[in-house]
Amino acid sequence: MNVSVQSAASGRFATPLLAVPVFADAPGDEAVAGLDAGTAAQIAAARARGDFTAKENQTLLAYPAGGDSPVERVLLVGMGKRDDLTPERLRRAGGTAAKQAGKVRAERVAFVLPAGLLAAGKVDARQAAQALVEGVALGAYTFTEMKSRPENGDAPVALSDLAVLVEGDDSAAAVREGARVGEILARAELLARDLGNLPGNVATPTYLAQTAEKIAGAHGMKLTVLGRKELEAEGMGGLLAVAQGSEQEPKLIVLEHRHGGKGTKPLVIVGKGVTFDSGGISIKPAANMEEMKFDMSGAGATLAAMQAIGELGVKADVIGVVPTTENLLSGAAMKPGDVLRSHLGKTIEVVNTDAEGRLILADALSYVRRFDPAAVIDAATLTGACVIALGHQASAAMGNDEALIEEIRAAGDRVGQRIWPLPMYDEYREQIRSDYADIKNSGGRPAGTITAGWFLREFVSYPWVHLDVAGTAYGEGKLPYQTRGSTGVPTRLFVEWVLARAG
Repeated sequence: MNVSVQSAASGRFATPLLAVPVFADAPGDEAVAGLDAGTAAQIAAARARGDFTAKENQTLLAYPAGGDSPVERVLLVGMGKRDDLTPERLRRAGGTAAKQAGKVRAERVAFVLPAGLLAAGKVDARQAAQALVEGVALGAYTFTEMKSRPENGDAPVALSDLAVLVEGDDSAAAVREGARVGEILARAELLARDLGNLPGNVATPTYLAQTAEKIAGAHGMKLTVLGRKELEAEGMGGLLAVAQGSEQEPKLIVLEHRHGGKGTKPLVIVGKGVTFDSGGISIKPAANMEEMKFDMSGAGATLAAMQAIGELGVKADVIGVVPTTENLLSGAAMKPGDVLRSHLGKTIEVVNTDAEGRLILADALSYVRRFDPAAVIDAATLTGACVIALGHQASAAMGNDEALIEEIRAAGDRVGQRIWPLPMYDEYREQIRSDYADIKNSGGRPAGTITAGWFLREFVSYPWVHLDVAGTAYGEGKLPYQTRGSTGVPTRLFVEWVLARAG
């Protein structure tokens, strides 16, 4: 999508759809002041009758009656009260406009950022533009790669152009910078969505490695890909055990963005990459098993975040790590009762082959010790228990550093990808003690998300936070800037954390 910033009067800018944000408590409707008299009268009548109150995400579509207006349609988007304005509200407003553009088959949309909105206090011009562009680009997303082209002419119309309209030049530079960053972050999150939505017979471990190769080539990153022989040499018993039942070769993918100062410790992000999870011998129920193509969402977010970090030219050392494999059944598949030796050397009793993500993450978290990281975040669709605990509104966070957890929580709030910390009391560790090995890979149903976090904690020796994104990485797409399927979470959270650390 082409994004531009224009200093233009809203009512005189030629566009198929003009989106105008309106506050519920804004006197005089400053945002619609530039519209033609006929349209302004329609809007005034709708507000007087209570048909449009400007509550959050409420919309009103109006059609200019005069023949000289270059605006074909005007979409009012409710913003709620002025004092409640946040970047997330603007992001959702952008998504709302994109959805309406799709309904009226408009290829271009203009969105007004009126001076009154930019002066609302809580959101500056750069933040507003970034959130808006993210919302429009994410809201316009459709996944049609695996569909044949319709013959009846009803193919979705792609939103190709977004013009952000500002009044005068005072805020134009800040708006342009925000729009630039928002476009980069949205493009990255859309990559994560594409990777998640692709079926498991396409988005294989090899496909993820090829995607990493493209990112490395485009942004001058060092790429390391370990295959089965290299994994065996490294002693990655967890990753190799999960891969035993599949003909697909497992991979450990490492992307290195080295733009920090001399002697600085890197920030590391790690993403679980199980490209299809049948559950193995502890097989999952058949219902909805097709959704297990999303079990590589952490990997998709990691690769996408590295793309954005490279495109933004972040002045920091950042390393992205993806352990990836399928978890399938065969005569060679790992079995309940098997004992594995991890990369760290700890032995693991497998009591449930469907608790496989923690096995591949354990080896990856052990592997990254060689980088002497300043901090590590991993993301994984790890436990169904997390969905029961937090639903689809927040990801769970656990870790060994309270300050780092708070950093991640704050970054999530800023980008609209919320997290909530769960406790890691020592007593939870008792649930993963094994009679036959150093540790077992499941603590049972009680506190299942927390005991999975405790399992991973056994393999880290640095500041670390684990994000369980099982409830947020894919779903029904209920937010205005989401669609059914992959959400791309936590791509923008990863990047926001890195940007905050890089200053």
